[in-house]
Amino acid sequence: MMACSCSLIPTKKVEIVTAPIERKIVQPILPREIDLKEPYWYVVSEKNIDEFLGRLEEEQGQLVFFAMSVPDYELMAYNMQELKRYINELKEVVVYYRTVTTNTSSEREEEQ
Repeated sequence: MMACSCSLIPTKKVEIVTAPIERKIVQPILPREIDLKEPYWYVVSEKNIDEFLGRLEEEQGQLVFFAMSVPDYELMAYNMQELKRYINELKEVVVYYRTVTTNTSSEREEEQ
C-alpha cells in the first residue's frame, strides 16, 4: 500500500497555453523642423573697403569683423554637410524603428 499509494490518486494534466502579449511601445515625438535664419554675407576687397566701412558704421554704429580664410570656409561648409548627413541618417533610424514597432492594422483603424 505504501509503495503504490501515489499511483492510486489520479494525476491532473497541466495545460500550458501561450499567447502573444501585445505591448504598447511609446514612440518619441519627432522634434520640430529647424528654423534657420539666413545671414547676410559681405564680400569685401581692396576696391570696396572704404565704401563698406562707411556703410557698416552708418548702419550698425560700430565696426566688428569676423574673418575667415577660404580653406577655413571650405572646412565650415564640409562640417555643415557632415551635420546634415548625420541628422538625415539619424532621422532614418528613428523612422525605421517607428515603423517596425507600430502595429500597422491598429494605425489604419485609428486613421479611419
